[in-house]
Amino acid sequence: MVKNVSPRTPLEQFLIYLEFEKGFAANTILSYRRELKKFFAFLKKKHLDYLHVDETHILDFIRQEGRRGGAVSSQAHLISVLKSFYRYLLQDELLEFSPVSAVSLPKKWIKLPKYLSIDDIARLLEAPDQATTIGKRDKAVLELMYATGLRISEVTQLKLADVYLDEEFLRVLGKGRKERIVPFNEISRDCLRNYLDLSRPLLVKQARPEQIFVNYRGAIFSRQGLWKMIKAYGQMVGLARRLTPHVLRHSFATHLVERGADLRSVQMLLGHSSITTTEIYTHLAKDQVKRVYDQFHPRSNKK
Repeated sequence: MVKNVSPRTPLEQFLIYLEFEKGFAANTILSYRRELKKFFAFLKKKHLDYLHVDETHILDFIRQEGRRGGAVSSQAHLISVLKSFYRYLLQDELLEFSPVSAVSLPKKWIKLPKYLSIDDIARLLEAPDQATTIGKRDKAVLELMYATGLRISEVTQLKLADVYLDEEFLRVLGKGRKERIVPFNEISRDCLRNYLDLSRPLLVKQARPEQIFVNYRGAIFSRQGLWKMIKAYGQMVGLARRLTPHVLRHSFATHLVERGADLRSVQMLLGHSSITTTEIYTHLAKDQVKRVYDQFHPRSNKK
């Protein structure tokens, strides 16, 4: 039994649902839109209706996208999008069953994130020239990113009102508009204070942005600008090929796990919705695990 559909297209209805009810980030919604547009184009070409397809049609579409060079991770994302879309239709009672319910996600190899050694991090953090206005800002950005593991979007959107210098913590609005509290250390606090007192007033001029980090024109520091800045310092210290904003985030998490931090705490700091996302860092802490084994196993000869 199929109910009447409102004047909005099913795709528009679903995307509105993701934004306002599920709280998905803008980039995530864009990726869902892209995948579903491909799906609807496939259905149109086959003269099919989205409400009257079965598992065979779904698998044909997935195979088509796979033949176009989609990686296993891309196919997994595509299936997840379709599952979410048809769950929404079921929830709205537009369908009685989902044609994607029995379609399983493809198994994929664990892709370990890239991260920097502590020595590499130290070289990077010392790269900005703190005698300059921009150098003070860049030092504060890099120190804060390594101290907190913030995503690049979280750094650029961080507001003055969200920074508690004396208490040494940030209030961060992450993916899905989920708020979390993230502590930072004395070094990053001092760098932030130095930037706020001596550098930021010279940069903002007459502008009054809420965001804490600004560019040389006093405007909000963009994601692209931040990425280029980090890449430039990477080139300066010989890390260009391995360095992106996310590498700093991975380095933060990896170094915590290597020193014995529990995964639940790291999950909270990173803002992961699921502990399974955080578990990947256990694969990076093999040296720490081996040291613990050698120290405590009764038959280890390396005590």
